[in-house]
Amino acid sequence: MTPFIRLLYSLISFGALTLFAQNAYAIDSQNLPDIKPGYVGIRTIDPAKLVGYTVGDVIEREVILNIRAPYKLIETSLPITGYEKRHKGQVIGIELKSIEHTEKNIDGGTVHHLKLAYQVFTNNIVAKNAALGPEYLNLVNTKDNKDIVKYRIPTLDIAISPIAIFGQVKIENNMSTFFGPLLLKSDKEERNLNIALMVLGASLLGLLYILGMRAWLPRMGGTFAKTYRALRKHKNTAQDLKTSISLVHSALNTTAQFSVFSNNLEEFLIQNPKFSALRLELVQFFNLSRRINFEPQYFDSSAPIEINENTQVWLSKFTRRCRDCERGLSPEPIAPTGKGL
Repeated sequence: MTPFIRLLYSLISFGALTLFAQNAYAIDSQNLPDIKPGYVGIRTIDPAKLVGYTVGDVIEREVILNIRAPYKLIETSLPITGYEKRHKGQVIGIELKSIEHTEKNIDGGTVHHLKLAYQVFTNNIVAKNAALGPEYLNLVNTKDNKDIVKYRIPTLDIAISPIAIFGQVKIENNMSTFFGPLLLKSDKEERNLNIALMVLGASLLGLLYILGMRAWLPRMGGTFAKTYRALRKHKNTAQDLKTSISLVHSALNTTAQFSVFSNNLEEFLIQNPKFSALRLELVQFFNLSRRINFEPQYFDSSAPIEINENTQVWLSKFTRRCRDCERGLSPEPIAPTGKGL
């Protein structure tokens, strides 16, 4: 026998023995007893997509096993790449493309991290169910090498779709149990709603700040804010009108830190330019004060104001506008009534 024929014969014998050993090993793995509960912990990271796979697609799955002592993984029992998955003896058209295995020793055991990549090699005219796994791993008891058991990695059910659909399909009669509800994306609407809510919140805060009457709000405890709250309780009588005018004078003096009259109004406006928009109204107020305090013949002190029943209303509005200037706002001047105050 020539050396070449001898080498060829050895290779054929080795291949036959290897194939026989693998088949025998697979049969032995199936017939081994299951490991007792509590020795193996498992966590899987499955793909979010379970439907719609077609021929050529790659499906990745991760399996993390925590094997407790005294059991240890027999690494030769790890899944073999290129092995085509079968179900009830029938080829299902899914092949293990690659496997990555890392292990880490911890107290009381070992953690094995498996990254499995399966590829679809089948197609059909209709969608059909398939599964990744199950995978069987062999474990040995390090204290008793004769104690060999198996652990079954659970399957992952998926659905394989055809490349093309033949005939008419009614969606409501062909909904896969793996297919989740059809949801419309609402990212744009949610973003617009959030923007609208922020604008609404800012508008409400601005409105509360402009119309607010409570001293606990920021910059709400100013002199004119307190005066305006007091004037709102007054009626259109001579006594209340005198009191209101006195309160407004006091607020002006407190703001300017000196006594303000018509003859030094310009000095007040220079030091407090935010009141410049009320120049005309300030002149009207000093005219009203002079008429009420120094020209009493114009009205009866025991009766409502005869010259204009809206005098107290105007004074209240004027005080409110002074309050707005105090807060940094710029109100438009009040137009004269035409009848005098």
